[in-house]
Amino acid sequence: MARDISEAVRDTCLWLPEAEEFLSHGSPNFRVRGKTFATYVVNHHGDGRVALWLNAPAGAQELHVEAEPRHFFIPPYVGPRGWLGVILDRGIDWHRITELVRVAYEKVAPNELHGRIGKTPAIRPPAKALSISQIDPFKSARALTVLSKLRKICLSYPESSEGSQFGHPVWAAGKKTFAMARYAEARLSLCFWVGVDQQGLLTADPRYAIPPYIGHNGWIGLDVTKECDWGEVQGLALQSYRHFALKRMLQSLKQA
Repeated sequence: MARDISEAVRDTCLWLPEAEEFLSHGSPNFRVRGKTFATYVVNHHGDGRVALWLNAPAGAQELHVEAEPRHFFIPPYVGPRGWLGVILDRGIDWHRITELVRVAYEKVAPNELHGRIGKTPAIRPPAKALSISQIDPFKSARALTVLSKLRKICLSYPESSEGSQFGHPVWAAGKKTFAMARYAEARLSLCFWVGVDQQGLLTADPRYAIPPYIGHNGWIGLDVTKECDWGEVQGLALQSYRHFALKRMLQSLKQA
């Protein structure tokens, strides 16, 4: 099978002495002796980019971003510390990417490892791009079908609206989110507030799991990757909406 960008990224980062890969917040990170020099990020919070975030030396970020904004950007979180974002699927030469990774590695690697680097290899560039659904799984056929049905349910409630938070589709009762769709490890789940007391009961069913970040506030996630009981989803959505809705919304709901 043809190599994709993800495979080329690993070759580009792991040829360096003692470089290793680990997973952080769902993204592959590359480090040497505990210090991260590169992060591979796809569609971070819905930005649509296929990118490397590199621990660049002082001044490199400003130089590259101003000169070539098509290929470079300031990444979130680490950008204020000088990190450089490199967009991988807009035609930038792969040997140049490898050289930038090497510079990032040299910035954090101990001096004793510098002498072991040797000549920068010619990394074989990817033969195929990531598909639209690989970049944004919410654009897959399954996700579009699920979101269409969930949208119909959620927007039927008074003063409800649809938006996006950190790349996840969300629905709000007024200003408060009551439903969310999220992807994690290729699994699509729908999240609703049920209360902490109900979480333990629901997680006895393997389709349910407590989602990160919001789970401690009483939220639950229902796996709908392959199938979905829409009557069940409608009950969860309504319960969650009632929890967050204002009195006037609940009054309108009764009259509907």
